[in-house]
Amino acid sequence: MSIQLKNKSEIELMRKANMIVYEVHQVLGEMVVPGVTTRDLDEKAKEICFANGAKPAFLGYPASSPSVPDFPGVICASPNEVIVHGIRDDVALKEGDILSIDFGCCIDGFFGDAAVTHAVGEIDTAAQELLDVTSASLDDAIVQCRAGNRIGDISNAIQTRVEGKGFGVVREFVGHGIGRNMHEPPHVPNFGQAGQGRVLKPGLVLAIEPMVTVGAFEMRILEDGWTAVTRDGSLAAHFEHTVAITDGDPYVLSRPYVF
Repeated sequence: MSIQLKNKSEIELMRKANMIVYEVHQVLGEMVVPGVTTRDLDEKAKEICFANGAKPAFLGYPASSPSVPDFPGVICASPNEVIVHGIRDDVALKEGDILSIDFGCCIDGFFGDAAVTHAVGEIDTAAQELLDVTSASLDDAIVQCRAGNRIGDISNAIQTRVEGKGFGVVREFVGHGIGRNMHEPPHVPNFGQAGQGRVLKPGLVLAIEPMVTVGAFEMRILEDGWTAVTRDGSLAAHFEHTVAITDGDPYVLSRPYVF
């Protein structure tokens, strides 16, 4: 698949999808308290999505291996050491946990995608710093989303922030282009050299998603074929926004104000 630049009307359709994504995250964020289950969150996300006439992006997403069932959830619910692609279940969240929620949807033929990591009640200082650094690295990346810059400028901004604070950057998963498909080229790694890679052009829309660990960045996949966890069992966080490259400032489609 080649890179597809979007015109202004297509970007506004993507904005519509991303505002549904934003609504889901706002509602689920209020629900993340000790005692809630990720199945509760998944059901609420499905309800909001369908009420808006949208289609969940992850539900039924095909696995890379024919031996692995399609993804069974509306959200990716990834607690504590789970990096991404956690599957909703009936286990109650506990005080001090962290939970990453990734959600995407499609409406009018275009996709939106974003992720947030939440504290469950009071969390310790190290976990809070993980969340703060990961979120800040996404903001650093968005600053680089200007025509004429390169993918490597985005990647390096994330890596510089994260590793400068002593955390690890996951290598196996990357951000991506997005539009009429949930995953489009180009890949957007969360590490790399500034000034390298594809030049950013107006109309390019990217889902930028730093995934960061307290310990080492190596990971493994659980037996369900989806759930990715840190190999050393350390905490992981994940933040994501969908961002359009314009002739001027970055246009963050997945929140109600422009960065």
